[in-house]
Amino acid sequence: MTPATSAALAHDHLPDLPVHTITPPGGWPLPRLMEIWEYRELVYFLVWREIKVRYKQTALGIAWAVIQPFFTMVVFSVFFGRLGKIPSDGLPYPLFAFCALLPWQLFAFALTESANSVVANQRLITKVYFPRLIIPIVSVLVGLADFMVAFTVLLAMVAYYGIVPGAAFWTIPVWVALAVMTAFGVGLWLSALNVRYRDIRYTLPFLTQIWMFASPVAYSSSIVPDAWRPLYALNPMVGVVEGFRWALLSQGGAPGIMVAVSAVTVALITISGLFYFRRTERAFADLV
Repeated sequence: MTPATSAALAHDHLPDLPVHTITPPGGWPLPRLMEIWEYRELVYFLVWREIKVRYKQTALGIAWAVIQPFFTMVVFSVFFGRLGKIPSDGLPYPLFAFCALLPWQLFAFALTESANSVVANQRLITKVYFPRLIIPIVSVLVGLADFMVAFTVLLAMVAYYGIVPGAAFWTIPVWVALAVMTAFGVGLWLSALNVRYRDIRYTLPFLTQIWMFASPVAYSSSIVPDAWRPLYALNPMVGVVEGFRWALLSQGGAPGIMVAVSAVTVALITISGLFYFRRTERAFADLV
């Protein structure tokens, strides 16, 4: 019996396996979110990999999650609080600033990582199929680990200054989710554009810097005239920062109209980003 005959007989005894042909979608396809759930284990392992790689061979490790916002808070307290006399709505300025820096740091990190995520994972994208949407999702989720560590320090500061959070404290997950969705939505646009236009990575530091000063991180939105606040709240991080401060420090009433405008803006950015990312992902393997 020849080797060819043996191979043919062996093939006849193999079970018929399903064959899946993967073809790029045309037009403006709907995002296949259920496919993300099917690959949930891949999401978990990629998140865990990114967390380990980020602090590998660092002397301070996870402490960097606290050091960065803490020293930024010190600088803000000296120059904006003490020298600039920026109003802090009756709160100690260090606590006022640190409370805003945490959601901002979460947003800025997630935005930067997600914008560069597709290009950074070019070898993975060109070798195996998986939902490309997983890449920016993983980049956003990694930032939550830093946020949880720094949040414990913020709780200690709240206790030190003798502030007792009210019932609004339980809305904190809402503001965290809004910050994550903002970074995810903008990151979808930038990560897809970054594949074709590598200028994006050079504009990111400038964009995040300008965006921070356009958000009420170092100052309160109470200094913005009432007539301008709905327009000001088109910046989604306005609602995030003010909502986070309100939830944790129990300062003033709920930031209603600003949160509503910011939430609508986030929804529009995220939905449009999903469609744009889905439309352009067919060319990722060729361009990346």
